[in-house]
Amino acid sequence: MRRTAIALMVLLVGACGGEAPRPDSGGSTDAGASEDSGTPWFEEAHESVGIDFTWRSGHGERLYFPEIMGGGAALFDMDRDGDLDVYFVQAGGVLLDPAQRPGNVLYRNEGDGTFTDVSEGSGAQDRGFGMGVAVGDFDNDGLDDLYVTNLERNTLLHNLGGGHFEDVTERAGVGGRVWTASAGFFDYDRDGDLDLFVVNYIHWSVANELVCSSKLLEADYCSPKSYAAPAPDVLYRNEGDGTFTDVSAEVGLRTAFGNGLGVVMSDFDMDGFEDVFVANDGMKNQLWHNDGGKGFHDVGVQTGCAVDQDGRIKAGMGTHVVDYDDDGDEDLLVVNLTGEPDPFFRNDRDHFTDRTPLMGLTAVSRPYTRFGMGFCDFDLDGYVDLFQASGRVTRSPDIPGERTFDQPNLLFRGSASGRFEEVRPQGGTRPVLSATSRAAAFGDLDGDGSVDIVIVNRDRPAHVLLNRAAAGKPWIGLRVVEPSGRAALGAVVEVEFGGRTVTRRVRSAFSYCAANDPTIHVGIGEGVAVSEVRVRWPDGTTRSFGALDPGRVHVLGR
Repeated sequence: MRRTAIALMVLLVGACGGEAPRPDSGGSTDAGASEDSGTPWFEEAHESVGIDFTWRSGHGERLYFPEIMGGGAALFDMDRDGDLDVYFVQAGGVLLDPAQRPGNVLYRNEGDGTFTDVSEGSGAQDRGFGMGVAVGDFDNDGLDDLYVTNLERNTLLHNLGGGHFEDVTERAGVGGRVWTASAGFFDYDRDGDLDLFVVNYIHWSVANELVCSSKLLEADYCSPKSYAAPAPDVLYRNEGDGTFTDVSAEVGLRTAFGNGLGVVMSDFDMDGFEDVFVANDGMKNQLWHNDGGKGFHDVGVQTGCAVDQDGRIKAGMGTHVVDYDDDGDEDLLVVNLTGEPDPFFRNDRDHFTDRTPLMGLTAVSRPYTRFGMGFCDFDLDGYVDLFQASGRVTRSPDIPGERTFDQPNLLFRGSASGRFEEVRPQGGTRPVLSATSRAAAFGDLDGDGSVDIVIVNRDRPAHVLLNRAAAGKPWIGLRVVEPSGRAALGAVVEVEFGGRTVTRRVRSAFSYCAANDPTIHVGIGEGVAVSEVRVRWPDGTTRSFGALDPGRVHVLGR
């Protein structure tokens, strides 16, 4: 049952009235006692857990556009020991030869709350100008592989086990030569192996870099629209023998393209095949409808998610989907640039309805530039919350120096009303964190049942946010797998408890330039039992698991 009536009542009593956008302080917080009220939801712990990573932009005297757009991170269980390891992509400078760049960094989870840098000798130290990363077991051997997106050639790292990886890019045929942002694995043709969707940004090189300025500043980073060179996205079909075929033209992806940054997959119209949503920066978003595994066509305009309800094209960056209203289909959020509210699209099966004003997100998020983001039940109350990582892409005239791009993160608490409320202190931490943040990756790092966050920051140490809001609250974890042991990306899970049916989809690709743990975490409430868990695998196979005990992660197979 939808929450429309409740939401309309909220609107009528003026819940949006009186909310004025905060001035863009470039990372400072509002004055007043309300800023520091409340208990922090997260503890920033990168030093105590042993993660010391900084994404190096390589910025020198001249501004190069890629310096302001990276980088990415993945949370995944590389060695199948039951806990999440962390992988960071690195950059180092567009002018550097790849051999001179610092390599990507791999941290092993020791299972005791600490991490160890095991990059040396792992084979995972790709040295491209790194943007993001996708995770998926492309060869069905039960070990998660890594696809690294770069400014130049992308890299496919085959997981050999034991913390070792092999670069199989050339053999697999998935390198590409275009500036890539996000990517994601999914089984678009339901043949049992994972295909790869790659979101490309613009055609860019040092030789064609532009010099941009504003009325207030002599030099600044350019907009992607300044280059007028959007790059088409790519779909690689998995051939099941360790190789992929670029089928982009064959399946219809060349009919529309934009400045792509974010990607998420979902079966929006519930026809049994996963569709692909691409968030474009300054161009219309695309919703690629999956035509039964045979091809795709863009339905973004006709379904109402290419632009907002006023017809405005926005700077789409990170994106995620979730069934926030418990009606069985997934709704869509895209985060945007300073001055642009985040459009929240309610899924009505054959079209989307822009519900942004009713969601409580408009005024709070507008002053910030949001990149990494995710819907997760951080406080385990049974309703999804929302985290957004922020950071400017142009200089602030009010804040000189190296902190000119820094902004605080945002955290919103979800509720049964369907409306989100901002959590204070801002971003859920004390002190409030302010950085130029890009990727945000989500997963339970310490095995306590609650979802933590890893945030990549430009030229500053990554943040590791350990969840303290869910301590002691009842929860259930669900890890859905295929017979090979790989995550069943695209599977749908229904959890019945307390008179509700919560629907969640198994996915890794969402946020911005990030790969996330596909394990599903659901808060169930005090004194409430899980009465039924059902799974529908991507090929349509279904299974009921009955009542399951809370307080642990259940591995669900066919």
